[in-house]
Amino acid sequence: MNQTLSPERVRADVAELLGCDPAEIAPEENLVDLGLDSVRMMTLVERWRAAGAATLDFADLAEQPELAHWTALLTGGTA
Repeated sequence: MNQTLSPERVRADVAELLGCDPAEIAPEENLVDLGLDSVRMMTLVERWRAAGAATLDFADLAEQPELAHWTALLTGGTA
C-alpha cells in the first residue's frame, strides 16, 4: 500500500495517458482495449515508482490491466 498514491491520482494518471476524462474509465474495463499500450504502462510504472511504489513492475500492471486492480495494488483501496 502506498499513501502518496490516491485512487484519484491513479485514475487521473491513466486518463492523462489515454487522453480522456478520468470519469470515462470504468473500474473493470480493460485498459489495453482503451488504447493503453506497453510503452504507456512503463510510463506509469516509472511515474508511480517515483511517487513511492518502489516494488511496482510492468508485470504487475500487464497481468490485469484494469483500473480497479491497479488502484487496489497501489493504494490498498478500490477505484
